[in-house]
Amino acid sequence: SPSSTNKIDSPCIRRCCLDENDICIGCFRTLEEIKSWLQQTTAEKKQTLIRCQQRREQHYIKYPHSEYE
Repeated sequence: SPSSTNKIDSPCIRRCCLDENDICIGCFRTLEEIKSWLQQTTAEKKQTLIRCQQRREQHYIKYPHSEYE
């Protein structure tokens, strides 16, 4: 079906740990974004993923040696 081809998978990488700002240091979603993921529209999920990428980049600028890889 068309809806399944547009499905956006959760960015969760099973390294769930919230920092002092309630942001997961595994996927970089906020606690609210994690809790609301299943209710978010495709557009909202895309915006969440953009914010996650921005947070990830800021995190690695601030902590350059904290990558898991």
